[in-house]
Amino acid sequence: MILSGNEIRERLGNDLVIEPFEEERLNPNSYNLSLHDELMTYEEVVLDLRKANRVRRLTIPPEGLVLNPNQLYLGRTVEMTETHQLVPMIEGRSSLARLGLFVHVTAGFGDVGFCGYWTLEMFAVQPIRIYPGVSICQIFYHEITGDITEYNSNKYQHNRDIQPSLMFKELNPDGEDDSQLRLDFGMERSHR
Repeated sequence: MILSGNEIRERLGNDLVIEPFEEERLNPNSYNLSLHDELMTYEEVVLDLRKANRVRRLTIPPEGLVLNPNQLYLGRTVEMTETHQLVPMIEGRSSLARLGLFVHVTAGFGDVGFCGYWTLEMFAVQPIRIYPGVSICQIFYHEITGDITEYNSNKYQHNRDIQPSLMFKELNPDGEDDSQLRLDFGMERSHR
């Protein structure tokens, strides 16, 4: 079963956290999450699953930024969420899909116990201008049955920023640590 908007409000501070929470973003059975003002793109021509691929940061100015087709953009939500006893999921908004913007290419399924910001895998079918703070996707919650083992990953749990793929940690578990990862990305993590 999916939680209603009223049930989402009732469970805030208990089974789930959405920070910041704004009442006007609450829908009948979901909550609209907004787009942060930074994006990331990969700099590599060929992406390698076994390596930390280099990325470049872009800032979305108040007047907007045009996303180009055939380019993957990683963004993140302004809101931090935390979920217990429920399965969080995100979906793109239909108003954006009708403009040809895919908000999460394949990764809308969350895990019980996830805490952090949602990284968005954004792809446009034609040039489209986006803006910081726009309601970019919606989060909704499924009830779960059975014994629960909460998500606890050294890859994405408690993230504070856009998270490029860390698949290389699965394929090369004895390889680079997070400090090396920051050097490879040519950046320090933002704590905004």
